[in-house]
Amino acid sequence: MQSVKIFFESVKIELGKVTWPTRKETIATSTVVVAIVLLISLYLGACDVILAKLMRLILG
Repeated sequence: MQSVKIFFESVKIELGKVTWPTRKETIATSTVVVAIVLLISLYLGACDVILAKLMRLILG
């Protein structure tokens, strides 16, 4: 039981060393991630539509 207590004390100390991002940084990086996900999904969706039409054309 003592080792568990030591572990959680160590975790608390290490979390105190972490530099957490500001709200502004979090919003900015989240916006970039959402934008990239949207762009990639549009690209993959377009590829899917084009390939589906191509397969229908080939297979009749």
